[in-house]
Amino acid sequence: MKAPGRTGDGRVGVRTDTTVRRLLSVDEVAEVLGVPVRTLYQWRHKGVGPLGLRVGRHLRYREVDVSGWIDRRAAEEARSRG
Repeated sequence: MKAPGRTGDGRVGVRTDTTVRRLLSVDEVAEVLGVPVRTLYQWRHKGVGPLGLRVGRHLRYREVDVSGWIDRRAAEEARSRG
């Protein structure tokens, strides 16, 4: 969310929501989804799983991306069933 505000040096600028949320590890996402860690890496390679972010050499996931992916999969399932 963007809101007008003052920068650190007193200039008026645009301030963005900088709330930092905890990132999920591959192990945590695998547990949530009930799939092996290897499956997450395969989905990432194929571009079909939840959006993952590289943080250094580590793969992390934002909760919002995982829950959004689950919601989209559920909607696709509902549409395919009629």
